[in-house]
Amino acid sequence: MELLHYLRLARRSWPLIVLSLIIASSAAVVVTANTPPSYTATTSMIVSGTDKESDLSTAYQSGMLSAQRVTSYASLLTSRRVLSKITDPADLGRLQSAVTAEAIPGTVLLRATVTDADPVRAARLANNLGETFSQLIDQIERPTPRSRPAVKVTVVDRATVPTVPVSPKPLVNQAVALLLALLLAMGTIVLRDRLDTTIKTIETLQDTSKTSILGIIGYEKDAQRHPLVVREAGHSTRAEAFRSLRTNLQFIGVDRQPKTLIVTSSLPSEGKSSTSVNLAITLAQAGWRVVLVDADLRRPRIPSYLGIEGAAGLTDVLIDKAALQDVTQVWGTPGISVLPSGKVPPNPSELLGSQNMRTVLAQLSRNYDIVVIDAPPLLPVTDAAALAAVCDATLLVARYGKTRREHVGRAVELLTSVNARLVGAVLNFAPAKSGNYYGYGYGYSTDVKTPVNA
Repeated sequence: MELLHYLRLARRSWPLIVLSLIIASSAAVVVTANTPPSYTATTSMIVSGTDKESDLSTAYQSGMLSAQRVTSYASLLTSRRVLSKITDPADLGRLQSAVTAEAIPGTVLLRATVTDADPVRAARLANNLGETFSQLIDQIERPTPRSRPAVKVTVVDRATVPTVPVSPKPLVNQAVALLLALLLAMGTIVLRDRLDTTIKTIETLQDTSKTSILGIIGYEKDAQRHPLVVREAGHSTRAEAFRSLRTNLQFIGVDRQPKTLIVTSSLPSEGKSSTSVNLAITLAQAGWRVVLVDADLRRPRIPSYLGIEGAAGLTDVLIDKAALQDVTQVWGTPGISVLPSGKVPPNPSELLGSQNMRTVLAQLSRNYDIVVIDAPPLLPVTDAAALAAVCDATLLVARYGKTRREHVGRAVELLTSVNARLVGAVLNFAPAKSGNYYGYGYGYSTDVKTPVNA
């Protein structure tokens, strides 16, 4: 499951990965082009004893002595005493960093390597180093000036002028750059995913809300200009998603069919109003007697969606300035009854939690099969919580990539605190590539006609 999740992350963020690879490849080309070539020349030397006696044990001891000194000779090769004899004092520091020496394990061989931008100079310095070191060992290994040295160093393989530079290596540079870019891009993607607490999967929404996912509403480019599902005669993936939501709502009330359903969200701009309107339309298309109530007394949206007059409505009924039947309007075919919010009052929470509101809901429940209520968001104000406490069911809408897990958790806690019945959640604006939304490209045939007030 984790591997599949990371593959989906990589697929969603492929532009970032491609851009990182392009930048890394370009940087590798620039670095390679601006790096001067370096050449290495190598000379090999052997360390041996000078004992001429025929006694086998003496020869063995002499050979062991030479082998033990090879390691110390490798360090001596790069010392200032040796290098100062083959270069000028001004270049001594540079040459020390350019010379490496190693003792070949299991042998009495020494290998000295000189790296330089000039291949001829690299070979000359390597050969001079071998000859100078041999002479130095010949001096320091004599017990007395006239005695023979106990150990000698002989050059066995002189350095030749290299023809191929050891650096830069274009292919290696490209491979390293692309690998680092890929690791950095994937690390950034995974880190961003870990730090991102927005809802992007139905599993996350289900775990956070602790309720069933009743619907997944897909994102459509023209949904903002044409938010209602009656466009294209209901033949759209968006309309089919709301029909699926309608079907799932019917199954939640096998023993207790809700008569009053609140549609709300954690925060504004998550699509609760469009969900309320389209759910009411699809319920009416199935033959339900539906009334849509705009109970968002702070930012009413239903009139603008349906193209109706919203100056008189729920607030007038709650303050006993109008009768319920006088402010209820019929919209579309098949018709749905709409109760607009009316004028924006100074005390919306008190009105929605009043006894008059309960009376209105009871009257609407008697006259209709279901009352769909567009309520304000839960977290900014307490209006929706007050309504949820007196209604049969609550539907929570979350927006893909915007609603955060902590916001959903707080909204659920708020509903629980007022003993509201949360029947399910809806994931809104889910893109098809997210893996959550599956559209069909066709809709079922309906008898929906163009609404008279649209």
